[in-house]
Amino acid sequence: MTPDHWTIGSLLRWAAGYFGGHDIDSPRSAAEILLAHVLDLERIDLYLRYDQPLTGDELGRFKSLAQRRVRREPVAYIVGEKEFWGLPLAVSPHVLIPRPETECLVEIVLENVLPKDDDTPRQVLELGIGSGAITLALVKERPWNRYVALDRSIPALALARANARRHRLDGRIDFLAGDWLDALDSQSSDFFLIVSNPPYIATADLATLAPEITEYEPVGALDGGPGGLDEIGRILRAVPEFLAPAGHLVLEIGYDQAAAVQAMAEATGRYLPAVVGQDYSGHDRVVHLQRLACSS
Repeated sequence: MTPDHWTIGSLLRWAAGYFGGHDIDSPRSAAEILLAHVLDLERIDLYLRYDQPLTGDELGRFKSLAQRRVRREPVAYIVGEKEFWGLPLAVSPHVLIPRPETECLVEIVLENVLPKDDDTPRQVLELGIGSGAITLALVKERPWNRYVALDRSIPALALARANARRHRLDGRIDFLAGDWLDALDSQSSDFFLIVSNPPYIATADLATLAPEITEYEPVGALDGGPGGLDEIGRILRAVPEFLAPAGHLVLEIGYDQAAAVQAMAEATGRYLPAVVGQDYSGHDRVVHLQRLACSS
């Protein structure tokens, strides 16, 4: 790869073929994102400058990134950023890469728990904030609430805090370190809403996932134990002590876990019947529970 004949257009064509030949998903998109990153351009600008030649330094940097992608490193980790709910968020291997399916959780919360026409200040807690995607989306849309963001990973908390500062959303968020609810005092906690995207993949199934996931994303944020439900069960049992009467719990789940999660919630005797929401592919993805008003 020498600079003599390479333009933005010819490099995009070559890279898409190169990635496709290595079974990389969405090869054209990957080429565009990586080249735009190298050139500090928006993706649309690549096509406005289609015939622009590249320098040797630009080619060298692009080649380095392309080789990382062929080794199956996720594009988001290579460029250090992923967009969620219209917010560009810094990401690193300390946190899961935000996914479109999780936006369905945000939609359900905004439509059914925190409607726009109700500006009563509420207390909202996220368990396992990661990059901050869910909480920052909620703060963006419902800034009058008070948010608590909890994670056991100090690097994840630092990243989420930086993302909040970047978008000037940090003023409404308290960041806490702890393992699920251990960092909180149930006597002083009275949350209207608790949300979480907990680990929910069965341990044995981790090996079947794409290398982009198994070799790069944090296993602690993925592994839900032998049946994939260990952490969900912990949350279901512990959360009622931290919810206000008639408070809400909204969880992301695996596509085949709705019945099991509903049964687990019912067994606690602390919730109204669960409502299950689907993702953009029509798969069960979100469980919405409400604490019984008389639960103690």
